Amino acid sequence: MGKGRLEAFSDGVMAIIITIMVLEMKTPPGPSLDALRSVTPVFLSYVLSFVFVGIYWNNHHHLFQAAHRVNGLILWANLHLLFWLSLMPFVTRWMADTHFAPWPVSLYGIVLLLIGCAYFILSRLLIAHHGPDSSLATALGRDVKARTSLAFYVAAIALSFISSWIACGLYVAVAIVWLIPDRRIERAVGRRSD
Repeated sequence: MGKGRLEAFSDGVMAIIITIMVLEMKTPPGPSLDALRSVTPVFLSYVLSFVFVGIYWNNHHHLFQAAHRVNGLILWANLHLLFWLSLMPFVTRWMADTHFAPWPVSLYGIVLLLIGCAYFILSRLLIAHHGPDSSLATALGRDVKARTSLAFYVAAIALSFISSWIACGLYVAVAIVWLIPDRRIERAVGRRSD
């Protein structure tokens, strides 16, 4: 079955997630620049979450550029990914409202971990559907980058009760690693189109 509807639906859901996050941002309580300090945690949370949703959108796009077709299991795996992504506005706002308290920072990490697991499952199902010799399988390989990211999330969740800022630092580190789209997939798609 074709992948067009899956891609269009996923793009729409991710756009809505970002829209909800930005609508959750309220204006400062006063007209001075000093009033901006009170909304700094909200802004920082938003930026981090926007980057993560953007990373998943970008990598999802690359993943499906390398895929030729989907099946019902892949459709459900994609919905599984979108479900966890849809929780980003909630955990983003809670983390911001509590000024990065341990439990909200931990739950933020749990949601990131579950998003990462869902993305990993989706990529493995796509590989299984396209075969172990497909360009997608070759491009992703063992996906050490994804596995390492999941380990960082687990560490950050545990560390959030020691220092929320260390946990957030680990979240930022994972985001930095993923900011550049996966070149392996770009090369595989480029070879296929040549």
